[in-house]
Amino acid sequence: MAFECKTSTKIIVSKNSEDTAQVNLNHIVSSGKSLLIDSESVITESGKPRQSAKLPADECLLNDHKTVISDLPPALISEIFNCLDPKELGVVSCVSPSLYRIASDHYVWKKFYCERWGLPIAVPISLNAECSDEKSWKELFVEREYRSKTFMGRYSIDTLYGHTEPVRTLFLLPSRKLIITSGYDSVVRMWDMEDGMSIASSRPLGCTIRAVAADSKLLIAGGSDGFIHGWRAEDGHPHLFDIKGPQNQNTEFRLWEHQGPITCVGLDLTRIYSGSWDMTIRVWDRLTLKCLNVLMHNDWVWSLVPHDSTVVSTSGSDVYVWETKSFSLVDVVKDNHVGNAYSLARSHTGSFVFTGGEDGAIHMFEIRCNSLHQVATWGPHSGPVYSLSFEFPWLVSASSDGKLSLIDVRKLLKNIQRSSAKLNRNSKNVEPPQRMLHGSGGSLFCVGIGADRVICGGEEGTVRIWNFSQAFEMAKRVSALKALRYENRMRRRKLQNEMDSKGSRADQCLVAAKSQMSGERNGVWYNKRGLARKVKG
Repeated sequence: MAFECKTSTKIIVSKNSEDTAQVNLNHIVSSGKSLLIDSESVITESGKPRQSAKLPADECLLNDHKTVISDLPPALISEIFNCLDPKELGVVSCVSPSLYRIASDHYVWKKFYCERWGLPIAVPISLNAECSDEKSWKELFVEREYRSKTFMGRYSIDTLYGHTEPVRTLFLLPSRKLIITSGYDSVVRMWDMEDGMSIASSRPLGCTIRAVAADSKLLIAGGSDGFIHGWRAEDGHPHLFDIKGPQNQNTEFRLWEHQGPITCVGLDLTRIYSGSWDMTIRVWDRLTLKCLNVLMHNDWVWSLVPHDSTVVSTSGSDVYVWETKSFSLVDVVKDNHVGNAYSLARSHTGSFVFTGGEDGAIHMFEIRCNSLHQVATWGPHSGPVYSLSFEFPWLVSASSDGKLSLIDVRKLLKNIQRSSAKLNRNSKNVEPPQRMLHGSGGSLFCVGIGADRVICGGEEGTVRIWNFSQAFEMAKRVSALKALRYENRMRRRKLQNEMDSKGSRADQCLVAAKSQMSGERNGVWYNKRGLARKVKG
């Protein structure tokens, strides 16, 4: 990096009592040329410097000295790194050891990780990359990014039996390795995500359960009779919730106020959200269990996803955006699908929204200034899309055609972030889904993605798990073998170069020695011969 003066910038070099040069700079900007200072120089309007007096060479600043980025203070380098994306930051870290240390310990890796996947679960984190027992944010990011690529690899399928009727809804709780499912048999079941074993099942709740949601403190289920049944987490319980025990008023509750079947539920830190066919979303306080507000829609509410200060919902074929502080409607997209918009998903940052509809299409929206802007459209299914789930960078959809589609939105998000022009609402993404999985012969009603697994439930009454963890382990072994082969190849190449250099030096010395000896012999022979002739004469 070099520097250049702007127009009308004075650069004054003076000599003090200690024979040191002082430079007063008002404005310095980056340029492709080095800065040369001889004396007091003034940049004129034409851009050429006017020199008034020239100092001796020993008192001038070093000319022809170009400043590189590694010469800058670490704090300034850190600010520059804030403008890079993960790939660019990784490339810069390979330039020099000093930049590698700054880039590896940079706090921006935490930002990258949390924007994509949130805070890690039960993983010790080191603030210093040199710590061996704990992982740095860069290591966590690289591992998670590498793990996300295994969904294109091999997998194994596990089928979980237990429900007697179609499975209508499921929810993944990766922090506890739990799968929560329910459906037409009105029973809520919990499964272990690792081995697929049934952990517990509730007593029949009396009606179809169309929606479940959970976090580390609360589990709720929405029934077709218009109630919300909930379980509070119990301290010391190995699986958080005791759903198979008898009814306990201290840990269980039921909320009644909806006038129709509940189709969707959601949780945040302080509230419970429930949507119903009575065309409303009700907002409840988690502590007092009182209804705080009612959000009115123009049709049946099919799905909702809360995030921070907004809630996105689908009603009929429309998409709504609500502001949770004032409970006001901020944006509506009319006729988003041909038919009902059954499913909804949202990125971890809440900036991107995905909708699936009765027409088999999937739309992607970006939320800018609390308004929705459509950026992409896919049509991977021949039937209605009943469920969506998103974990960066994969969007998974389940449809009545019995198939699952996996769409990688990594490139699309990168193009959106780099594009400064507004995208057309009717723009379409030409890339098809990266992978299609065949779930079963019947309709698929629910899907989830997490912990190297894709999980779905449907009309057959079973829960299927596509386990990609084996692909991750195989990919790790293959990567380790490639690294070992590359290291051995570089070692052999280094040894070969050393041997070649030694051999070439020996050959050069041998040739020089032979030529020298040949020249000396020829000289001596002719001299002796000449001397002999003179003697004879």
